[in-house]
Amino acid sequence: MSGGGIELNGGGGIELNGGGGIELNGGGGIELNGGGGIELNGGGETWLILGASSALARAFALAAGERGAAVLLAGRDREDLERTAADVRLRTGVRAGVVPFDALDVASHDATVAGCRGQADSLSVFLAFGLMLPQDRCEESFDAARRTIETNYLGAVSILSRLAPVLEAQGRGRVVVIGSVAGDRGRLRNYVYGSAKAGLHAFVQGLRARLWRAGVSVLTVKPGFVDTAMTWGLPGLFLVAEPAAVVRSVFRQLDRGREVAYVPAFWLPVMLILRHIPEFLFKRLNV
Repeated sequence: MSGGGIELNGGGGIELNGGGGIELNGGGGIELNGGGGIELNGGGETWLILGASSALARAFALAAGERGAAVLLAGRDREDLERTAADVRLRTGVRAGVVPFDALDVASHDATVAGCRGQADSLSVFLAFGLMLPQDRCEESFDAARRTIETNYLGAVSILSRLAPVLEAQGRGRVVVIGSVAGDRGRLRNYVYGSAKAGLHAFVQGLRARLWRAGVSVLTVKPGFVDTAMTWGLPGLFLVAEPAAVVRSVFRQLDRGREVAYVPAFWLPVMLILRHIPEFLFKRLNV
Protein backbone atom coordinates (compact mmCIF):
# COMPACT_ATOMS: atom_id res chain seq x y z
CA MET A 1 0.00 0.00 0.00
CA SER A 2 1.75 3.09 -1.25
CA GLY A 3 -0.69 5.77 -0.63
CA GLY A 4 -4.20 7.01 -1.57
CA GLY A 5 -6.18 4.77 -3.88
CA ILE A 6 -7.97 1.44 -3.57
CA GLU A 7 -7.74 -1.18 -6.27
CA LEU A 8 -9.88 -4.31 -6.43
CA ASN A 9 -8.17 -6.61 -8.89
CA GLY A 10 -9.45 -9.61 -10.85
CA GLY A 11 -8.66 -11.98 -7.99
CA GLY A 12 -10.82 -10.08 -5.56
CA GLY A 13 -7.97 -8.44 -3.64
CA ILE A 14 -7.86 -4.78 -2.65
CA GLU A 15 -4.78 -2.69 -3.22
CA LEU A 16 -4.15 0.90 -2.24
CA ASN A 17 -2.27 2.62 -5.04
CA GLY A 18 -0.53 5.94 -5.18
CA GLY A 19 -2.69 7.54 -7.80
CA GLY A 20 -5.54 8.50 -5.56
CA GLY A 21 -7.86 6.23 -7.45
CA ILE A 22 -10.20 3.32 -7.13
CA GLU A 23 -9.87 0.68 -9.82
CA LEU A 24 -12.13 -2.30 -10.27
CA ASN A 25 -10.56 -4.22 -13.11
CA GLY A 26 -10.99 -7.62 -14.70
CA GLY A 27 -14.69 -7.75 -13.95
CA GLY A 28 -16.48 -4.77 -15.23
CA GLY A 29 -15.30 -2.10 -12.91
CA ILE A 30 -14.89 1.46 -11.90
CA GLU A 31 -11.69 3.39 -12.00
CA LEU A 32 -11.27 6.66 -10.15
CA ASN A 33 -8.17 8.16 -11.75
CA GLY A 34 -5.69 10.61 -10.32
CA GLY A 35 -7.62 13.54 -11.70
CA GLY A 36 -10.72 12.62 -9.78
CA GLY A 37 -12.63 11.24 -12.76
CA ILE A 38 -14.51 7.96 -12.74
CA GLU A 39 -13.89 5.52 -15.60
CA LEU A 40 -15.78 2.32 -16.29
CA ASN A 41 -13.91 -0.46 -18.02
CA GLY A 42 -16.74 -2.78 -19.13
CA GLY A 43 -15.18 -5.98 -17.90
CA GLY A 44 -12.03 -5.30 -19.86
CA GLU A 45 -13.65 -5.06 -23.30
CA THR A 46 -12.31 -2.34 -25.56
CA TRP A 47 -14.01 -1.59 -28.87
CA LEU A 48 -11.69 -0.58 -31.69
CA ILE A 49 -13.91 1.56 -33.92
CA LEU A 50 -12.56 1.79 -37.46
CA GLY A 51 -13.76 4.81 -39.37
CA ALA A 52 -14.74 6.53 -36.16
CA SER A 53 -15.59 9.92 -37.66
CA SER A 54 -18.84 8.68 -39.20
CA ALA A 55 -22.16 9.39 -37.51
CA LEU A 56 -22.79 5.66 -37.14
CA ALA A 57 -19.40 5.11 -35.51
CA ARG A 58 -19.91 8.00 -33.09
CA ALA A 59 -23.28 6.57 -32.08
CA PHE A 60 -21.69 3.17 -31.55
CA ALA A 61 -18.87 4.64 -29.43
CA LEU A 62 -21.37 6.35 -27.17
CA ALA A 63 -23.54 3.23 -26.84
CA ALA A 64 -20.49 1.06 -26.11
CA GLY A 65 -19.42 3.54 -23.45
CA GLU A 66 -22.86 3.49 -21.89
CA ARG A 67 -22.44 -0.27 -21.59
CA GLY A 68 -19.16 0.27 -19.75
CA ALA A 69 -16.72 -0.65 -22.53
CA ALA A 70 -13.65 1.40 -23.35
CA VAL A 71 -13.27 2.65 -26.91
CA LEU A 72 -10.41 3.27 -29.32
CA LEU A 73 -11.39 5.63 -32.11
CA ALA A 74 -9.49 5.00 -35.33
CA GLY A 75 -9.50 7.29 -38.34
CA ARG A 76 -7.70 10.01 -40.28
CA ASP A 77 -9.08 13.20 -38.71
CA ARG A 78 -7.38 13.19 -35.32
CA GLU A 79 -8.89 16.52 -34.23
CA ASP A 80 -12.40 15.21 -34.87
CA LEU A 81 -11.63 11.94 -33.12
CA GLU A 82 -10.25 13.73 -30.08
CA ARG A 83 -13.49 15.71 -29.80
CA THR A 84 -15.52 12.51 -30.00
CA ALA A 85 -13.29 10.81 -27.44
CA ALA A 86 -13.69 13.72 -25.03
CA ASP A 87 -17.46 13.62 -25.50
CA VAL A 88 -17.60 9.87 -24.83
CA ARG A 89 -15.45 10.25 -21.70
CA LEU A 90 -17.59 13.09 -20.42
CA ARG A 91 -20.93 11.41 -21.07
CA THR A 92 -20.10 7.83 -20.08
CA GLY A 93 -16.96 7.92 -17.94
CA VAL A 94 -15.14 5.23 -19.94
CA ARG A 95 -11.63 5.33 -21.30
CA ALA A 96 -11.62 6.68 -24.85
CA GLY A 97 -8.46 6.88 -26.91
CA VAL A 98 -7.49 7.71 -30.48
CA VAL A 99 -5.33 5.77 -32.94
CA PRO A 100 -4.39 6.79 -36.50
CA PHE A 101 -5.97 4.76 -39.30
CA ASP A 102 -6.39 5.18 -43.04
CA ALA A 103 -8.26 2.41 -44.84
CA LEU A 104 -6.42 3.08 -48.10
CA ASP A 105 -2.94 3.16 -46.56
CA VAL A 106 -2.66 -0.60 -46.11
CA ALA A 107 1.06 -0.36 -45.41
CA SER A 108 0.22 1.44 -42.15
CA HIS A 109 -2.26 -1.14 -40.87
CA ASP A 110 0.33 -3.17 -38.97
CA ALA A 111 1.22 -0.03 -37.03
CA THR A 112 -2.45 0.65 -36.31
CA VAL A 113 -2.88 -2.84 -34.86
CA ALA A 114 0.35 -2.54 -32.85
CA GLY A 115 -0.90 0.74 -31.41
CA CYS A 116 -4.06 -0.96 -30.17
CA ARG A 117 -2.56 -4.05 -28.61
CA GLY A 118 -1.06 -2.26 -25.64
CA GLN A 119 -4.29 -0.42 -24.89
CA ALA A 120 -6.73 -3.32 -24.59
CA ASP A 121 -6.86 -6.54 -22.58
CA SER A 122 -9.83 -7.77 -24.62
CA LEU A 123 -10.19 -6.20 -28.03
CA SER A 124 -13.42 -6.13 -30.03
CA VAL A 125 -13.79 -4.52 -33.45
CA PHE A 126 -16.46 -2.34 -35.06
CA LEU A 127 -15.70 -1.71 -38.74
CA ALA A 128 -17.73 1.26 -39.91
CA PHE A 129 -15.77 2.91 -42.71
CA GLY A 130 -17.01 2.94 -46.28
CA LEU A 131 -17.28 5.00 -49.44
CA MET A 132 -20.24 5.22 -51.81
CA LEU A 133 -19.51 7.35 -54.87
CA PRO A 134 -22.30 7.84 -57.42
CA GLN A 135 -22.61 4.99 -59.90
CA ASP A 136 -22.38 7.29 -62.90
CA ARG A 137 -19.10 8.69 -61.58
CA CYS A 138 -17.73 5.16 -61.20
CA GLU A 139 -18.76 4.43 -64.79
CA GLU A 140 -17.10 7.57 -66.12
CA SER A 141 -13.90 7.23 -64.10
CA PHE A 142 -12.18 3.98 -63.22
CA ASP A 143 -10.29 5.89 -60.53
CA ALA A 144 -13.62 6.42 -58.77
CA ALA A 145 -14.53 2.75 -59.16
CA ARG A 146 -11.11 1.67 -57.88
CA ARG A 147 -11.32 3.98 -54.88
CA THR A 148 -14.75 2.57 -54.04
CA ILE A 149 -13.48 -1.00 -54.20
CA GLU A 150 -10.23 -0.30 -52.37
CA THR A 151 -12.02 1.47 -49.52
CA ASN A 152 -14.95 -0.87 -49.03
CA TYR A 153 -13.22 -4.17 -49.77
CA LEU A 154 -9.42 -4.08 -49.87
CA GLY A 155 -9.06 -1.71 -46.93
CA ALA A 156 -11.42 -3.82 -44.84
CA VAL A 157 -9.72 -7.08 -45.80
CA SER A 158 -6.33 -5.59 -44.95
CA ILE A 159 -7.15 -4.39 -41.46
CA LEU A 160 -9.28 -7.40 -40.54
CA SER A 161 -6.57 -9.79 -41.72
CA ARG A 162 -4.08 -8.05 -39.44
CA LEU A 163 -6.48 -8.04 -36.49
CA ALA A 164 -7.45 -11.69 -36.84
CA PRO A 165 -4.29 -13.12 -35.21
CA VAL A 166 -4.71 -10.73 -32.28
CA LEU A 167 -8.29 -11.86 -31.76
CA GLU A 168 -7.31 -15.52 -32.06
CA ALA A 169 -4.52 -15.10 -29.53
CA GLN A 170 -6.77 -13.51 -26.94
CA GLY A 171 -9.40 -16.24 -27.43
CA ARG A 172 -12.38 -13.94 -27.05
CA GLY A 173 -13.88 -10.79 -28.49
CA ARG A 174 -16.50 -9.64 -30.93
CA VAL A 175 -16.32 -8.28 -34.45
CA VAL A 176 -19.03 -6.20 -36.13
CA VAL A 177 -18.66 -5.35 -39.81
CA ILE A 178 -20.98 -2.87 -41.50
CA GLY A 179 -21.88 -4.23 -44.91
CA SER A 180 -24.88 -3.17 -46.93
CA VAL A 181 -28.08 -4.48 -48.49
CA ALA A 182 -26.47 -3.26 -51.73
CA GLY A 183 -24.19 -6.28 -51.57
CA ASP A 184 -27.08 -8.74 -51.88
CA ARG A 185 -27.61 -8.15 -55.59
CA GLY A 186 -25.96 -6.10 -58.32
CA ARG A 187 -28.35 -3.29 -59.15
CA LEU A 188 -28.20 -0.83 -62.02
CA ARG A 189 -27.84 2.21 -59.79
CA ASN A 190 -24.95 1.13 -57.57
CA TYR A 191 -23.36 -2.09 -58.76
CA VAL A 192 -19.76 -0.94 -58.20
CA TYR A 193 -20.41 -0.16 -54.55
CA GLY A 194 -22.61 -3.23 -54.26
CA SER A 195 -19.93 -5.51 -55.69
CA ALA A 196 -17.41 -4.26 -53.12
CA LYS A 197 -19.86 -4.93 -50.30
CA ALA A 198 -20.71 -8.36 -51.74
CA GLY A 199 -17.02 -9.22 -51.67
CA LEU A 200 -16.80 -7.96 -48.10
CA HIS A 201 -19.76 -10.11 -47.06
CA ALA A 202 -18.08 -13.22 -48.49
CA PHE A 203 -14.77 -12.40 -46.79
CA VAL A 204 -16.45 -11.83 -43.44
CA GLN A 205 -18.35 -15.10 -43.77
CA GLY A 206 -15.06 -16.96 -44.08
CA LEU A 207 -13.50 -14.90 -41.29
CA ARG A 208 -16.44 -15.85 -39.06
CA ALA A 209 -15.67 -19.52 -39.57
CA ARG A 210 -12.01 -18.92 -38.76
CA LEU A 211 -12.55 -16.84 -35.63
CA TRP A 212 -15.36 -19.02 -34.30
CA ARG A 213 -12.72 -21.67 -33.68
CA ALA A 214 -10.97 -19.23 -31.35
CA GLY A 215 -14.09 -18.15 -29.45
CA VAL A 216 -14.58 -14.85 -31.31
CA SER A 217 -17.99 -13.93 -32.72
CA VAL A 218 -18.44 -12.06 -36.02
CA LEU A 219 -21.59 -10.17 -36.95
CA THR A 220 -22.28 -8.88 -40.45
CA VAL A 221 -24.70 -5.95 -40.39
CA LYS A 222 -26.55 -5.14 -43.60
CA PRO A 223 -28.20 -1.75 -43.22
CA GLY A 224 -30.34 -0.01 -45.75
CA PHE A 225 -30.23 3.77 -45.99
CA VAL A 226 -28.72 5.38 -42.89
CA ASP A 227 -28.71 9.10 -42.18
CA THR A 228 -24.96 9.75 -42.49
CA ALA A 229 -22.65 12.00 -44.47
CA MET A 230 -22.24 9.21 -47.04
CA THR A 231 -25.94 9.27 -47.96
CA TRP A 232 -26.63 12.98 -47.45
CA GLY A 233 -28.11 14.60 -50.53
CA LEU A 234 -28.51 11.39 -52.53
CA PRO A 235 -31.73 11.25 -54.57
CA GLY A 236 -34.37 8.59 -54.17
CA LEU A 237 -33.72 7.70 -50.53
CA PHE A 238 -36.57 6.27 -48.48
CA LEU A 239 -37.05 4.79 -45.02
CA VAL A 240 -33.79 6.32 -43.83
CA ALA A 241 -32.69 5.03 -40.41
CA GLU A 242 -31.14 7.12 -37.66
CA PRO A 243 -27.62 6.04 -36.61
CA ALA A 244 -28.63 5.65 -32.96
CA ALA A 245 -31.48 3.32 -33.95
CA VAL A 246 -29.11 1.23 -36.06
CA VAL A 247 -26.67 0.95 -33.17
CA ARG A 248 -29.40 -0.16 -30.76
CA SER A 249 -30.30 -2.89 -33.20
CA VAL A 250 -26.65 -3.90 -33.57
CA PHE A 251 -26.29 -4.42 -29.83
CA ARG A 252 -29.54 -6.41 -29.73
CA GLN A 253 -28.15 -8.70 -32.43
CA LEU A 254 -24.87 -9.04 -30.55
CA ASP A 255 -26.69 -9.95 -27.36
CA ARG A 256 -28.67 -12.60 -29.24
CA GLY A 257 -25.57 -14.09 -30.82
CA ARG A 258 -26.69 -13.37 -34.38
CA GLU A 259 -24.24 -13.68 -37.26
CA VAL A 260 -26.01 -11.73 -40.03
CA ALA A 261 -28.52 -8.96 -39.40
CA TYR A 262 -30.53 -6.67 -41.66
CA VAL A 263 -31.06 -3.27 -40.07
CA PRO A 264 -33.83 -2.18 -39.89
CA ALA A 265 -35.31 -5.68 -39.95
CA PHE A 266 -37.78 -4.97 -42.77
CA TRP A 267 -34.86 -5.08 -45.22
CA LEU A 268 -34.71 -8.87 -44.79
CA PRO A 269 -37.98 -9.59 -46.66
CA VAL A 270 -37.30 -6.76 -49.12
CA MET A 271 -33.95 -8.20 -50.11
CA LEU A 272 -35.32 -11.74 -50.10
CA ILE A 273 -37.78 -10.68 -52.78
CA LEU A 274 -35.13 -8.80 -54.79
CA ARG A 275 -32.75 -11.74 -54.72
CA HIS A 276 -35.40 -14.04 -56.17
CA ILE A 277 -36.56 -11.89 -59.07
CA PRO A 278 -35.48 -13.71 -62.27
CA GLU A 279 -32.55 -12.07 -64.02
CA PHE A 280 -34.41 -11.51 -67.28
CA LEU A 281 -36.87 -9.34 -65.31
CA PHE A 282 -34.44 -7.81 -62.84
CA LYS A 283 -32.21 -6.34 -65.54
CA ARG A 284 -35.20 -4.30 -66.77
CA LEU A 285 -35.78 -2.67 -63.38
CA ASN A 286 -34.48 0.84 -62.84
CA VAL A 287 -33.28 0.21 -59.29
